[in-house]
Amino acid sequence: RKRRICVLGSRQVGKSALVVQYVEHHFLPKYYPTIESTFHAPLQYHSHPYLLEIVDTAGQDEYSMLASRYAIGVHGFVLVYSVASRPSFEMIRGLHDKIMAYYGERAEVPCVIVGQKQDLVEQKLATRQVTPQEGQALAKEIHASWIETSACSNLNVSKVFDMLLEDVER
Repeated sequence: RKRRICVLGSRQVGKSALVVQYVEHHFLPKYYPTIESTFHAPLQYHSHPYLLEIVDTAGQDEYSMLASRYAIGVHGFVLVYSVASRPSFEMIRGLHDKIMAYYGERAEVPCVIVGQKQDLVEQKLATRQVTPQEGQALAKEIHASWIETSACSNLNVSKVFDMLLEDVER
């Protein structure tokens, strides 16, 4: 069973770091802008073999349209913001609106909202600009799941994809 997952979010929020940590089990310490990469990750879900095809997209901004290639055949979305960046969080609703415009307002599109870079706040290397309560409230409002992660310390990374697959298979 193959499931196509699309990872969206603004620039430098840790999308690639999240995907690489999940698929290749290592952290990308340096920032390299992504054009678009596709990763494949086999996993067992309820004792069935699955293959996740994860599309790691280029960073979006509020003016970029959601390319239809990011929506065609996609089973679920991971919407990533940085807990140390209020603008990246504020973009999540806009991204979700674009997804819903593509699929139709009544569609049930599995999404997990991910607050990334939690380690920077823990280590006092950055100031938290988005509270967990705000993340949870947005997720509830748009009927998505929510979790905070750190690709650097591998906190909750696999949980993101487990949660999304659970929503996809529901």
